[in-house]
Amino acid sequence: MTTAQDDIPRGLTLCALGYLCFSMQDATVKWLVATYSVPEILLFRSFVVVAIACIIGRRQGLALLKPRNPSAILARASLMLMAWFSYYSAARSLGLAELTTIYFAAPVITVALSVFVLREHVNAERWAAVLVGFAGVLTAAAPHGDISGLKPALAAFFAAICWGMSSILIRVISRSDSTASQIALTNGFFAVTCALALPWMWRTPDLAALAMMLGLGVASGFGQFLLYEGFRYAPASVAAPMEYTGLIWAFIYEYLIWNDVPHANVFGGALLIVGASLTLVWSERQRKRGFRGATVSSPDTAPQ
Repeated sequence: MTTAQDDIPRGLTLCALGYLCFSMQDATVKWLVATYSVPEILLFRSFVVVAIACIIGRRQGLALLKPRNPSAILARASLMLMAWFSYYSAARSLGLAELTTIYFAAPVITVALSVFVLREHVNAERWAAVLVGFAGVLTAAAPHGDISGLKPALAAFFAAICWGMSSILIRVISRSDSTASQIALTNGFFAVTCALALPWMWRTPDLAALAMMLGLGVASGFGQFLLYEGFRYAPASVAAPMEYTGLIWAFIYEYLIWNDVPHANVFGGALLIVGASLTLVWSERQRKRGFRGATVSSPDTAPQ
């Protein structure tokens, strides 16, 4: 259910802007990792996100930093840290479109994992969508003439697996801890862990790079805010497909910034993954129609 009166055009616009912020974040990361280490970039990003979370959750006071489910939050933070390290590292070698395409396997992975972790029932239609989604990943990640691109593609896929697993944990943690608390604690964990590695990886950024690193946190925090607002005004089954506007931006940015056109297999893989995920959205909409009068919980947003 929504917490505000439905205004679908407004909700879709807010969601599209949120995913635009995330696409800008990914393009900035790809630019920065060519010069700076992953821990350094993630440290600055995490500081800003923690600050934003503390501002949003200031009414909670110190309770913001006192988790009710610390083991689950620590597990999710660890998964997210591995995901970001793998994703940022893969960005050094993969094109932005290919990187983003493989990332979009995360929702498909979440469906597969929900069977084993949450014991949820998944019908044959959803399993077919999962298989098509994985076929899309294999298509997009196929090496071009050599296997040099296979390692970063596997790193991006590992990141998608970690994100999928973290989405499962969101459902558990959200029963006890607020969104602001989760964001603050998770990114605080990132900051502390990355700081430990800096003595061996630090490179003093120039003003432009520093602004870009801090901008990552702003883009992430602002993007999350836009998504939450978007889901307030539009039903989840309607707003969820807007995530794929991020894939369009990834192709545009790759051409405008790096003057690179993705290989045909990346386009093919993207179509398979998007098709599989839209099938899952449609299946969920049909399932909910079968339970009239039942209370429907708010959707999980993609981990960012």
